[in-house]
Amino acid sequence: LTIAARPRDGDPLSGHLRSGTAVGMIGIQFATRRRNRMNGIVAEAGADGLTLHTTQAFGNCPQYIQERVWRRAEAAAEPSRRDDRLDEGQAALIAAADTFFIGSGTETDIEAGGMDASHRAGAPGFVEIVDDRTLRFPDYAGNNYFNTIGNLLRDPRCGLLFADFASGRLLHLTGRAQVEWAPDTTRFPGARRLITVAIDEVIDRPAATALRWRPAEDDRRELELVRRVRESDDTVSFYFVATDDRPLARFEAGQHLPIEIEDAATGETLKRTYSLSNAPGDPHYRISVKRAENGRVSNLLHDGLHPSDRIAARDPAGDFMISCDRCSVVLVSAGIGITPMLSMFHALAAEPARRRVWFLHGTQNRDTHALGKEVTEIAASWPETKVLTFYSDPGARDREGTDYTAKGRITPDDLARLYLPSDAHVFMCGPPAFMRSMMEAFTTLGLPATQIHFEDFGPAG
Repeated sequence: LTIAARPRDGDPLSGHLRSGTAVGMIGIQFATRRRNRMNGIVAEAGADGLTLHTTQAFGNCPQYIQERVWRRAEAAAEPSRRDDRLDEGQAALIAAADTFFIGSGTETDIEAGGMDASHRAGAPGFVEIVDDRTLRFPDYAGNNYFNTIGNLLRDPRCGLLFADFASGRLLHLTGRAQVEWAPDTTRFPGARRLITVAIDEVIDRPAATALRWRPAEDDRRELELVRRVRESDDTVSFYFVATDDRPLARFEAGQHLPIEIEDAATGETLKRTYSLSNAPGDPHYRISVKRAENGRVSNLLHDGLHPSDRIAARDPAGDFMISCDRCSVVLVSAGIGITPMLSMFHALAAEPARRRVWFLHGTQNRDTHALGKEVTEIAASWPETKVLTFYSDPGARDREGTDYTAKGRITPDDLARLYLPSDAHVFMCGPPAFMRSMMEAFTTLGLPATQIHFEDFGPAG
């Protein structure tokens, strides 16, 4: 990873990023609630920036990320202030925070992961100020990776970063953490653990960043469900229209719809993003949702959302889109990953000049094969496309050659038999293991990484 920038003067990292230094990073796209963590080692550090060697990279679920929209402001250099305790203004910033970042790890054991950066969020006030040198915050059920907590058990030293998203102010804290495994959670209902941090140093940097964010809720609007269609045993499509006079915002094939739905049992407002499965330009939005065994929102949608019901949503977003104008296209999906692929298939079919397209999909059998009939209908009058369907566990009613192309999962040999042209771009969506295997297979076939695009999905905690 090459970064064409260096820490500014006053940044605690300034002067410390040297060749061989262990680093932990987290990248977050607040508007889409996507995040990825990367741990590695500084390979080169110069005046123009940094080159990092990756030792670990992994995504996290978006469950607790607060959605925000960014803009750039004029950079302003103001001197930083250092102290060993919080003043009233700093305590107020923390008390109002709904997000902070935590750094942990060990510089002495790079093979075990080295340094690590993570993200914590909750309703404003979820960080408790015990006194001017002590903070406490809850740890809720999430990915259950225990990266941060595992680090803190080995080395209690940590760094916390709080941001004033409206002004660009950054507040850096260093300290030592203690994990309470069986705490009194009266103050934090639902917390699995509490983490107390004794503060060693405070660095306050006004206008440290030129980026500004505002809450994405400002863009929220109401949608009404006008139709629901069962697509398979475990998948239902939901069709939404606007409740006001404004037309729906246009979306690009592959983008997703951020929605909010209230859990009447708990009073919580739950946020999720679902890929749009219909054609761009339709007068409605359609999301096709698979029921997950422990999926709170998918179960609420399946069991409780009916025509005339309303939900909150924001404009479609995401950067998983067809990015080439004339290239051949390979659409590859597994399970409910078919949803953005189908939207792309609609968009490609509507182009004036037809291009070569392959549509590959894997699922268990007819009972779980959502939206397959629609794919077949699109391809029926399109000689330039080829649809291949793989059933890993076909049933007695499933007919090879009619319902599906071949038994089993999509394999590298299946991809090799496509004899893809050099201009082919691949777009994939499915579970992480499926995505890894497909990425390796296409790379082995000699397809450049710049021509392989993907969107993954998974449970949100």
